[in-house]
Formats: sequence, C-alpha cells, structure tokens
Amino acid sequence: MVARRRKRAAREAGEQLPSPPGYSAIPIKFSEKQQASHYLYVRAHRVREGTQSTWPQQRTLFVLNVPPYCTKESLSRLLSHCGSVQSVELQEKPDLAERRKEPASKFFHPKPIPGFQVAYVVFQKPSGLSAALALKGPFLVSTESHPEKTGVLKWISEYADSVLDPEALRAEVDQFMEAYDKKIAEEEAKAKEEEGVPDEEGWVKVTRRGRRSVLPRTEAASLRVLEREKRKRARKELINFYAWQHRETKMEHLAQLRKKFEEDKQRIELMRAQRKFRPY
Repeated sequence: MVARRRKRAAREAGEQLPSPPGYSAIPIKFSEKQQASHYLYVRAHRVREGTQSTWPQQRTLFVLNVPPYCTKESLSRLLSHCGSVQSVELQEKPDLAERRKEPASKFFHPKPIPGFQVAYVVFQKPSGLSAALALKGPFLVSTESHPEKTGVLKWISEYADSVLDPEALRAEVDQFMEAYDKKIAEEEAKAKEEEGVPDEEGWVKVTRRGRRSVLPRTEAASLRVLEREKRKRARKELINFYAWQHRETKMEHLAQLRKKFEEDKQRIELMRAQRKFRPY
C-alpha cells in the first residue's frame, strides 16, 4: 500500500505542468492530430520600482515561448476566453515600451521574426489577466473554423500575396507621400513660427540653416568631383613602397626621357630643314 501511494504521488507530481519560477504554463497544440503539447509560459507584466513602462501593468500578460506558427490573431483568439483583448504585440525580445503603431498596409509588411517570440497581450479589464493566469488547456491553435497555414500552403499564400497590383500600389504610395509632404510642411511651418521665440525659461533655440548653394548637377561639376576624389586616393596610396614599384617607376621615367629625346631630335631636324639663305 505504501509503495502504491508513493507511485501515485510521484505520478501526480509528474503531471504538473513544467514552468520557470514565477510563470504559469499553458499547454497548446497546433491541431488535434498533434499528441505532444507545446507550453506557453505566462505571467503578469511587471517592472522594477522606478522603471517606466508603457504597457499597463494591471492588464498586460507577458508570454514566453511563442512558437513561429502562432500569430497575433491566433493568440488573441486563444486568450479571448478570458476577456476582451485590446491588443497583441509579438516581439523578438522583451521591451518596456510599445512600438509605434504604423498604418496598416496591404503591400508593405514588417519583416517576420524568425524562431520563437515573446508576446504582450493587453486586456480590456484586469479580470482578463487574472483569468489568463488560471488557464489550464490544452488549446488548439489551428481549428476547422480558424485554420493556420503551414508548409507548402503557407508558401503558396505568401507567393500569391507577393504578386502586387501596380495601380493599387501606386495609389497607396501616392497617399503615403501626400501625408508625408503634409507632415513635413507642418513641421517647417511650426519651426518657422517658433524661430526667435523664447521658451518658458527664456532660452531661444538657434538652428542652423544651410546657406551653401546646392552643387549643380552638370557634367563639368561631376568631373571636378571625380578628379578631386582621384587626387585624394592618389595621396593616400603608398608610392615606391615595394621593390617592383620602384623598378617600374624607374623604367617609366627612362621611357619618358627617351620619348622626349626623340621628339627633340625631330624638332631640331625640322628646324634645320626650314633654314633658308636670305642675304637681304
């Protein structure tokens, strides 16, 4: 009897989900066919005293060991049983600040993070965080109603998404450039208004404006720039550093002297041939 009780206690202890200290383990499976479970390690997001963090500490769940096939949508769906999910952010490593939200685009997507990731899940209410910490699982990532594409199907989908519509892409780029130009114009107008105006402490911000004329894009100017760069490189090069360089320099100098000597001889012969006797 004692041996059976010990075996039962050991079995019950072995059934406890493994997790690092301070974390709770949530088992997940990719599909029903998968027998082994993958574990997400979760805890309430908290920082040291005096450290600033933009994540709301009473409503943010920090998740470790997020597999590559688990997307923001699937993670939000898995945790939606605990309460309304406000946002899900996947990152390569933990960070105390939220990333700046970029406008959603159909053509320009951020570079996917390779390998396992960490996640910050923000709930609408603190009760959602408490419920998430008490989850037992296992939960399915890919279901019939919400299938996740992997392998060849995922590659086919990524290839199909990579084929862009030129007209739609041009429209989105034009819209982005209009918003960018408007933003730059507003910043320039604001800087012009604040120029020479003292702040609350009486300091005046001095900015340097470029007064040098822009280099003209002409062929002569380009040639001058190239010639200047060539002279700089020539000054940096080591001249007559090796013996073969010294030998070649001497041979080139002798060849130039011989060439000049022959030219001088031809010029002297030409001058002699042009001599004429002029008595008067």
